[in-house]
Amino acid sequence: VTVSSDVMRQFSARGSAHPKKTVIHDGDGNGGGIVPYSYGKDFYGTMQWAIGLELFLLIDDPWRVFFTTDHPNGAPFTAYPALFELLMSREARAEMTAGLSRSALALSTLAAIDREYTFEEIAIMTRAAPAKLLGLTDRGHLGAGAIADIAVYRRDRSIAKMLGQAAYVFKDGDLVVQDGEIIHYRWGKALRLKPPVDKAMVRRLEDYHQQRYGLSLDWFNFPDSAIAREQPFGEVPCRT
Repeated sequence: VTVSSDVMRQFSARGSAHPKKTVIHDGDGNGGGIVPYSYGKDFYGTMQWAIGLELFLLIDDPWRVFFTTDHPNGAPFTAYPALFELLMSREARAEMTAGLSRSALALSTLAAIDREYTFEEIAIMTRAAPAKLLGLTDRGHLGAGAIADIAVYRRDRSIAKMLGQAAYVFKDGDLVVQDGEIIHYRWGKALRLKPPVDKAMVRRLEDYHQQRYGLSLDWFNFPDSAIAREQPFGEVPCRT
C-alpha cells in the first residue's frame, strides 16, 4: 500500500491499483492518496526481489548497510519480519523462489549464496549501525546512558512469527508490548538536529524567503507549542 501526499502521482497511479480501490483527497494546497499495489511474480518483479536480497547478502559488513524503508509509501515496516526471515534463512529463500520467474532467477546468483544473517547482524543493521551513523549516542546499544528501547523475543522455528510478535518491548524503559500485544500507549519524540547557528546563512535565508515568498523566515519555524503535549521533540547535537 502506498500512502503519499503527492496527490497527482497517486491519482495517476489509480489505474494500477490492486485491488481496484483507491482513496484520493485533494484539499486547498494539500491532500493525499492511498493506492494499493500487488507486485507480480513475473520477470521484472522477480528481478527486483532477487537484486534486493543479493545486495544485502553480499555485503559482508553489517555496520555499513542499513535496512530502511519508505514507510508508508510502498514499503510498510510491518513486512520487516518476513524480510528478515529471508535474510536469515536460505531455506526460506528457496521456498519463496519456487513460484517466481525461472528466467529471472537464471540471471541471479541468489541460489548460490549460502549466507544467513545472524541475530547479531540483524541487530547491528537495524539498531546499532543507524544509531552510530546518526550520532545518537543514547540508543542502539544496551550500555550505560542508553534510553532503554529494548525488544525481547522468544525463539521460534518461524523467524517471521518470532520477530513479528515480540515477547516484550520496552520504550524508554516502560513496558509497552507483551506477547505481541500493545499494553501501554505512550508518546515518543520527533528527533531534530540542532546545528550551530551561522548568522550569515540565516541572513541569506531571510532575504531569500522575503524575495521568494514575501514572508519572514520565522513563518517556517515549527514551534513546540504547535503539538499539544509536553516536549514533543528531542534535540540531537550536531557532530563535527
